[in-house]
Amino acid sequence: MNNFKANYERILEVLRKISTDQQLPVQRRRPRMSDLEVISLSLTAEYMGIDSENNLFRILPPFFKTRIERTVFNRRKRRLMSYQNAIRMKLAASFNEFEDVFVVDSMPLEICRLARSSRSKICKEELYSMPSKGYCASQKMYYYGYKLHAVCSLKGVFQAIDLTPANVHDIHYLNDIKYQLSDCTLLGDKGYLSSDIQLNLFESSNIRLDTPKRTNQKEYEPQFSLYRKSRKRIETLFSQMCDQFMVRRNYAKSFDGFKTRILTKITAMTIIQYINKNIFNRNINNLKISII
Repeated sequence: MNNFKANYERILEVLRKISTDQQLPVQRRRPRMSDLEVISLSLTAEYMGIDSENNLFRILPPFFKTRIERTVFNRRKRRLMSYQNAIRMKLAASFNEFEDVFVVDSMPLEICRLARSSRSKICKEELYSMPSKGYCASQKMYYYGYKLHAVCSLKGVFQAIDLTPANVHDIHYLNDIKYQLSDCTLLGDKGYLSSDIQLNLFESSNIRLDTPKRTNQKEYEPQFSLYRKSRKRIETLFSQMCDQFMVRRNYAKSFDGFKTRILTKITAMTIIQYINKNIFNRNINNLKISII
């Protein structure tokens, strides 16, 4: 943990350039750690691969332990989730402002094994956010949990993200895309094949949805080779999320805690990309690298 404070200060320095210390509009009293410092602490932990809060506060330097308690940190982190997402969007905008080609895909997020799904109580506090059973075609497996939908640029920066139960088909996520993107080309796999939605996206937001056709479709043509290769960019991002940020390892018990964890991991990835570009002028997707 010798570099924890140095990594924390680097991330906090970057965040203070694009946001203010106080994020919540109303606070009863002035806390010992500002809102931005709490966000920086959680991002530093994810960057360093510490995704258990119990473990984090067990090995945290005394400088932080005297300023905030673990339960207070957990509650404040969840309250700051929407503000953290706004920060992530600002960071992503610095990369994707002039981008006109994006990639859409989804990945499974398992809550527990299928055998335990009937007695599991994780994330079941509200009916609308309950996990469900689904099927992942790329991995050829059934699982119980959620599905992470994401849109990234060709540079490898997440632009839009969303969580749905596992039984929601990928095609339904495109109904929300038209409110977040416009005047661009969107690349997807065969799971996003739909002539009706393709037409709706073009008419409503001038989004050109490009997906590979099935070989038995009329007027079949192979997808443009450059687009076919570009779609692999988001699969690489998902692999990095699983490897370095351990996105499939879940310690959350509530849905709020679960989605806060996922957002924090994606924000941590984005801020490392921002530091690589604006401070060190190196490849933004070298994530396993020092930032101090």
